[in-house]
Amino acid sequence: MSEDLLQEALDTASRSGARFTDARLFLHNRLEYLSIRNGTPEVLSTGDEPGFGIRVLGRGGWGFASTTRLDRASIRETAEWAVRLSRRTGMADAEVPFALENNLPHGGTYETRVREDPFAVPLEEKIRILSEAEAALHVAPEVKSGKAEMTVWHEEKLYASSEGASYRSAITHVGGGISAVAHTEGESQRRSYPNSFGGDFAQGGFEFIRGLDLPRQADRVGKDAVALLLAPTAPSGTMDLVLSSDQLSLQVHESVGHATELDRVFGYEAGFAGTSFVRPGDIGKLRYGSPVMNIVADATVPGAMGSFGWDDEGVPARRVDIVRNGILSGFLSSREMAARQGLPSSGGTVRGDGPLRMPIIRMTNVNLLPGDHGRDELISEVKDGIYMETNVSWSIDDKRLNFQFGTEVGRRIEHGELTTLVRNPIYSGITPEFWGSLEALGNKDTYHVWGLPNCGKGQPTQTMRVAHGAPLGLFRHVRIGGTGG
Repeated sequence: MSEDLLQEALDTASRSGARFTDARLFLHNRLEYLSIRNGTPEVLSTGDEPGFGIRVLGRGGWGFASTTRLDRASIRETAEWAVRLSRRTGMADAEVPFALENNLPHGGTYETRVREDPFAVPLEEKIRILSEAEAALHVAPEVKSGKAEMTVWHEEKLYASSEGASYRSAITHVGGGISAVAHTEGESQRRSYPNSFGGDFAQGGFEFIRGLDLPRQADRVGKDAVALLLAPTAPSGTMDLVLSSDQLSLQVHESVGHATELDRVFGYEAGFAGTSFVRPGDIGKLRYGSPVMNIVADATVPGAMGSFGWDDEGVPARRVDIVRNGILSGFLSSREMAARQGLPSSGGTVRGDGPLRMPIIRMTNVNLLPGDHGRDELISEVKDGIYMETNVSWSIDDKRLNFQFGTEVGRRIEHGELTTLVRNPIYSGITPEFWGSLEALGNKDTYHVWGLPNCGKGQPTQTMRVAHGAPLGLFRHVRIGGTGG
């Protein structure tokens, strides 16, 4: 029956002369969020939310329409709306370019490997884990607030297109984390694990949340927050900077991932999220960073949040070079934008956040590949610098050029050794100059793929779950500052 509804939409659009049509039928779109803050539980759960979205490419432009009514009459009506919109959105005498693709799926299936179904784990068990973790954060009276949280998503959809492509996808994402806020005499400090803004996330089952071992980590997190209250303010000046894997992953997201989305490069996001300093003709020419900088967009990474079988245009998951040896070498792209750019094929990075949003270019797993330095070896190369870990604030301009980031914690590096704990460290720079100062990267032992559940883009805004792999990174002569008294 579900496949029949997809075919009904394709047939309706075809009879109206559509050049290309694809449709997504969401059978399940479920979320469960749990948190414990200062002993008080909060539970947010949404049941299955089926829905249907159809995208039509006419001669002049795209049309998109959606519905939550899953009967033949509603599907036909929705498809007709999409066709009408496609005739109104573009120029009648212009044809939207659209790249052809090979290896389109015909009845393909992609499903997350789950050892322990997170929705089958009793609510009491989940609350127990979070309660134990949150209670263990309160190591001293200075810890005024503790929070432990976890989130689970499940999305199951069917895809079909007028090219004969079709697939079924069932993806489960999970994650969680803890944070403590310490306060005394007008000073507040926060410490998080395993990352800030909700923790770490991946594609998998409840086994991933168990592996975070939140209760056992909580004592250290609480003590770190208290210790930061007494730490001196981070120094200001130009010095060497070592970034942790989690902070470097956010740097990749903001200054590389968004900057190389080809719709932004062409100005399609100018009304909301800005544009990019990168230009369409920069491939093979733009010196993005130092020769040790290699970044790929890779939707094939096992267990990563930005992985899938095929994107929302039927393009197979693939690995695309974005920066190779410091030179811009590719873009995150769609079939339309790839054709506009003259690329042979799409980067396979188009997704929509649910049935009611038109798919657009989104990050997959945009990863900074590791180098060959061990942690101690990399730090030993710094005579006077600072190590920063775990993001607390970020700011970057609309072109993804000028930025400033702050982290929860810092440590001075003196004569190759980590020494004094410092609070409120920040660093700033200009994207190509900053990446140009990258001298060394940590090896695979320092590398981790971090899930990011809340990447926002588009009008109306869509929230997408993506990921970024990063090792430790050593940057020379960076502008450093500290805030607070």
